[in-house]
Amino acid sequence: MSTMPTDVWHNTRAYLLSQIPELARDSSDHDLLLRLDDEDWILELGPDGILRCQAGYELEDMRSILSDGTAEDLGNDELAKQVKFYLQQATAKYRPWLLQHGCEERVEMTGDYVAVSFEKPVELNDPKKLLDLIRSYQARFRSSGTSG
Repeated sequence: MSTMPTDVWHNTRAYLLSQIPELARDSSDHDLLLRLDDEDWILELGPDGILRCQAGYELEDMRSILSDGTAEDLGNDELAKQVKFYLQQATAKYRPWLLQHGCEERVEMTGDYVAVSFEKPVELNDPKKLLDLIRSYQARFRSSGTSG
């Protein structure tokens, strides 16, 4: 895979920031990050040319939610199993659409979080097409988020 010239990424990034003001709020100096309307979902784009649609949970947050009101503290293995269950529920309504639109599913688990990413390579040198693609994700997550 060839490396994208830095100026292409900077120009595309600047264009997308000008068209989608919500990107500026949570983005870093490099990656663009967009919180989608459905809870726990983000859309991320970086200079690597991979668009990531991701949902995930911090393990400590889930530990406090799942252990609340019980004397039992969940072990890491059991906690990770529970988090994966919640992620399956969160991704079920989007998985078919994301896979149909060329995304590849990947689960990532660390000692701090569990996340599922749907990743798709995109053309950074066509910012208008990329804008349309991002808008399609926004529309899909807005309509699915309100209907179920």
